[in-house]
Amino acid sequence: MLLVVLECGDPPFPAKLYPNDKIGARVAPSAAGARAARRARQVMAATIRLASEQDAEQIARIYMPVVRDTAISFEVEPPTAGEMARRIAATLPAFPWLVAAAAGIVLGYVYAGHHRTRAAYGWAVDTTVYIHPRVHRSGVGRGLYASLLRILAIQGFYSAYAGITLPNPGSVGLHEAVGFTPVGIYRGVGYKLGAWHDVGWWELTIQPRLRQPSPPTDLATARAAPGWTDALAAGVPLIRI
Repeated sequence: MLLVVLECGDPPFPAKLYPNDKIGARVAPSAAGARAARRARQVMAATIRLASEQDAEQIARIYMPVVRDTAISFEVEPPTAGEMARRIAATLPAFPWLVAAAAGIVLGYVYAGHHRTRAAYGWAVDTTVYIHPRVHRSGVGRGLYASLLRILAIQGFYSAYAGITLPNPGSVGLHEAVGFTPVGIYRGVGYKLGAWHDVGWWELTIQPRLRQPSPPTDLATARAAPGWTDALAAGVPLIRI
């Protein structure tokens, strides 16, 4: 689900760090300006890493207007930073929760969770992604998904599902761009902000299914796997800020 609403209380994005004018003021096209632009790009180089409870305030701030002002999320009360910290801590033992960040600013986040709790669903996950509106269409969503899906493969998951409140062309476009395909629509399944809302479902095969798969590993085991570092960094080249 793609965030498209700006919360005025978000941390500032310094204009001088955005020479491409996508977010801030354009740097003067002088030699000194070009050098400053190169330094700015180095300073603002995005990273993808596991979320921590210290990210909870920024994550909650990104999510707040989605809950408060839209039907993109079916929650009706924006979670506090404390509640978001609790959710991060509860997710990470079993599933990845990733943030893309630059210069201490969370650009977006993605996480996985149980698709259903009964045992036979154990190899399937639901995914959620939200992107800071000031870096919309900068590859942050694709980058986060690239890393997430690589990590889920290491853990031994096989299927990912995403539910999207309709209409939401930005989120549909993102999910289909990373390989999700539509499954179907729950008609009028949610009521929020005075209206009934449809939810579309999309699916993605993370890796070829085995006839007798081993149970997925926890995140600590995945972090010790040889491919962990490459998987976590897989999406970084897709981010353009």
